[in-house]
Amino acid sequence: MKVTTKGQVTIPVDIRKNLGIEPDTEVDFVQEGDRVILVKRKNAAPASRTFKKLRGVATVRMTTDEIMALTRES
Repeated sequence: MKVTTKGQVTIPVDIRKNLGIEPDTEVDFVQEGDRVILVKRKNAAPASRTFKKLRGVATVRMTTDEIMALTRES
């Protein structure tokens, strides 16, 4: 495996699957002597999974002006 000019490498698909590494998953690099270990961060859910929970369909039938008026009321 080669490192690109941007310092990037591709994590093999079987390793990504085994560790549950998806796009936007946060990882750390740990140096031990002359070795570098890739470690998936704990408690760092991928952003795509976090935002997926928040997705929904707007059911409010308001105009943009009406919504803006509500946000400006105190």
